[in-house]
Amino acid sequence: MEKVIYNKYDKQNIKALPRAVFNGRIFVINTKAETEKAVDYLLTQEILGVDTETKPSFRKGQSHDVALLQVSTHDTCFLFRLNLTGITPAIIRLLEDVKIPKIGLSLRDDILSLHKRADFTPGNFIDLQKHVGELGVEDMSLQKLYANFFHQKISKSVRLSNWESDVLSDSQKTYAATDAWACINLYEELCRLEKTGDYKLVRTDEQKIELNV
Repeated sequence: MEKVIYNKYDKQNIKALPRAVFNGRIFVINTKAETEKAVDYLLTQEILGVDTETKPSFRKGQSHDVALLQVSTHDTCFLFRLNLTGITPAIIRLLEDVKIPKIGLSLRDDILSLHKRADFTPGNFIDLQKHVGELGVEDMSLQKLYANFFHQKISKSVRLSNWESDVLSDSQKTYAATDAWACINLYEELCRLEKTGDYKLVRTDEQKIELNV
């Protein structure tokens, strides 16, 4: 059965969808020593999802350095608290790795943010925006993409919370891990659809034109 995807997904339809939540293991990395063990583990994996979080700025002209780098496998996510550890040699080793595909969304922005903390040469990063565009999908937010391809909702309720808090809340940890993990799911589904052609693209703008005729 063909999967129906839309070039644009109505945000109003997301509210009623069941919530997508990462249910695997989450490890919070608070020290430089812990980054070594975490990276050693991650570099044994076949695919990784990545994302970053930054403390929001509510004053004009104010900005903060990236506070969190989340890197997930299918069932395990590491939350690197960069505001505590900085970008260590181990983390640079991970970011510069050219073998393991590291999947993200709007990676240019994430990499620029990370570059403000340390200099490195980005390794094997794959941006979902390029792949979804090839299928004709125009919405590029993670929430809309996940709703479009999986009919599930990714909550954004803690996106603007304090990512430099002394202790991350359970909701922050789940949110961060879910975003990174979701990138893997999207990439693997996109690869499947590109390989099989088992999908139908519905243009919502054309539907609206037909309804107005």
